[in-house]
Amino acid sequence: MGETVSETRDLFSKFDEIIQTRETLLASGVEDPFSLVMEKVLSPTRAICNGRSTILLGTYNYMGMTFDPDVIQAGKDALDNYGSGTTGSRVLNGTYQGHKEVEQALREFYAMDHAMVFSTGYQANLGIISTVAGKGDYIVLDIDSHASIWDGCALGNAEVVPFKHNDIEAMDKRLGRIPEGAGKLVVLEGVYSMLGDIAPLKEMVAVAKRHGAMVLVDEAHSMGFIGEHGRGVAEAQGVIDNVDFIIGTFSKSVGTVGGFCVSNHPKFEILRLVCRPYVFTASLPPSVVATAATSVRKLMHAGNKRAHLWENSKRLHGGLRAQGFTLGTEEPQSAIVAVIMPDLERGAAMWEALLKEGLYVNLARPPATPAGMTLLRCSLCAEHSSEEVETILGMFERAGKAVGII
Repeated sequence: MGETVSETRDLFSKFDEIIQTRETLLASGVEDPFSLVMEKVLSPTRAICNGRSTILLGTYNYMGMTFDPDVIQAGKDALDNYGSGTTGSRVLNGTYQGHKEVEQALREFYAMDHAMVFSTGYQANLGIISTVAGKGDYIVLDIDSHASIWDGCALGNAEVVPFKHNDIEAMDKRLGRIPEGAGKLVVLEGVYSMLGDIAPLKEMVAVAKRHGAMVLVDEAHSMGFIGEHGRGVAEAQGVIDNVDFIIGTFSKSVGTVGGFCVSNHPKFEILRLVCRPYVFTASLPPSVVATAATSVRKLMHAGNKRAHLWENSKRLHGGLRAQGFTLGTEEPQSAIVAVIMPDLERGAAMWEALLKEGLYVNLARPPATPAGMTLLRCSLCAEHSSEEVETILGMFERAGKAVGII
């Protein structure tokens, strides 16, 4: 008697819908927006992309530090003196002089007691959130939080309580329902990366403290640019001293890769021994921490660059609105200007039309975007000249008319 073999579900079947969406998109003949290749990078604002000379308006190189001569030299010197990698964890053999120096640079940049560097910004959120808030604790967070924040919540097993984006009252209500005596962590972002809008941190931090919660703010998209010293939205809104943890990244304004957390909490250093995404991964290569430390120190004195970047953001935002595009914010709030597309198909067509004009922007789509939107996300750089911004506006106008968006 033959045994019946039960039908095994293909583990990839859960992706069938996204496979179909992708195939339909590419069948229309559009260039694949998610497999762009930069064959040669010429500067923070220019590259050869898919064989074309292109203005870059879709990188997070906000302060244009990737080609800074001092930053590059520091990396070259570290390669010569320390080799290509550490081949070990920070708690074993992976702490080099450079790791101590970049943490010292961060402490000085933020004027805080403690700084802990991770191998990526994603790991910084994953590690700090999952370690600080565990089983039995509560995390109250904005519904539009970055994937790394949600993954940190999942890893730590805390009770997760989301609230409507930037809604102070909703956050207050959620905090009010948490059982008496439970540990509470509020997680917010300074700048939200999809629409480029900022959080009302002044009011939100006050609400969190009234409920006895600790506060973590992810300043990935504001560090280096927003605030008098470039410390982010918490600094700009005057609440940095009331925030318990600031998370940041080296892959945006700092211009390399890595993540960090700064804090004044007296027990902070124990996290180095109990935070799994810190303990169980190799530390950053010596060349990376050397470039990061040099860049962070230069960003302390980058007031002129910050001012020029604000000018660029205001000009692009105002110019695109005048042309008739729908933008993610009424006023420019950061270095991100999000242009809302009617749907994925026309968004992809607009992305391709811009690329053929010689402009690279990010095509962002669900589930990464809020409310099922398709966005063309423009990330400005302090190294974009005023002339380049005018050129970009011309490209948007021609492409928008060709595709029928404006």
